[in-house]
Amino acid sequence: MADKPLLAVLRGERRDPPPVWMMRQAGRYLPEYRALRAEKGGFLDMAYDPEAAAEITMQPLRRFAFDGAILFSDILIVPHALGQELSFVAGEGPRLAPPLSDASLEGLQPVMERLEPIYGTVARVKAQLAPETSFLGFAGSPWTVATYMVAGQGSRDQAEARTMAYREPERFGAMIERIEQVTIEYLGGQIEAGVDAVQLFDSWSGSLSPEEFDRWVIAPTQRIAAAVKARHPDTPVIGFPKGAGAKLARYASETGVDAVGLDETVDPEWAHQALPAGMPVQGNLDPMALLAGGDRLDQAVDRIIAALKDRPHIFNLGHGIDRTTPIEHVERMLARVKGA
Repeated sequence: MADKPLLAVLRGERRDPPPVWMMRQAGRYLPEYRALRAEKGGFLDMAYDPEAAAEITMQPLRRFAFDGAILFSDILIVPHALGQELSFVAGEGPRLAPPLSDASLEGLQPVMERLEPIYGTVARVKAQLAPETSFLGFAGSPWTVATYMVAGQGSRDQAEARTMAYREPERFGAMIERIEQVTIEYLGGQIEAGVDAVQLFDSWSGSLSPEEFDRWVIAPTQRIAAAVKARHPDTPVIGFPKGAGAKLARYASETGVDAVGLDETVDPEWAHQALPAGMPVQGNLDPMALLAGGDRLDQAVDRIIAALKDRPHIFNLGHGIDRTTPIEHVERMLARVKGA
């Protein structure tokens, strides 16, 4: 079997130099992606087209020496499968209808076949990947997915979901449970189709108080990780609770994930001291440092690598790459990480 450096790190090995991938590495900063999108139409059309989605997943790997591929899809595939209608409005982002702030989850009719094209994308990518490249699948974590389902769109402070969670905890808990169930099936389907590891994106975990974080982030993540591991014990799970801050230490020790992603606001030196010994970490270059380039980019790369030199580490961004990032900055970052 071919050596997969990224997968080895997720299983607890230290590799030098660290393996690298980038969140949103398949996307708008690439001219080949923009050309395909102009040809194919909207984002959702591409996400549900296995041929197009597989091509997009492969595009950054043809250009850069990444150690991992990340599935091209979206976290809102799950609410779409749960029966909400999903659309993407140009310049404004995703919309889910009806918003569950004033509609009933029980009134939705699940359409689980909406997950099938994603598995088709995984199979197509798997057939094309170099044997040393790890393949990452993903889903949104229940809290973050629920914020979109309740509001019908993204929001600055997730106020509608946070308010519902306080006022109607049983109703909100039922929604979280339904999202969990579909997410477990969805991640299992991706694994069976060929991904090597999966990541749970909790993009809005930073908006919760400590008690609510425990209830709506840690507990659901623990249940999903346990269920995935029961079915697929050899598949690592990465947890990425963006904005968790000091709560990250409890997340790492209580959720059962194999590795944690650090967003750009986390001091990697603190993370090394606060997280469980030997636990793999991923991150955490500021996407704006990558956008800026130059000596400050080099310094930021060096600091992260030095801070995490004594534990398993996957080099990544602290969040997704900005769409205006120059290609040559990505090349410079990779050369710096790899010591070229």
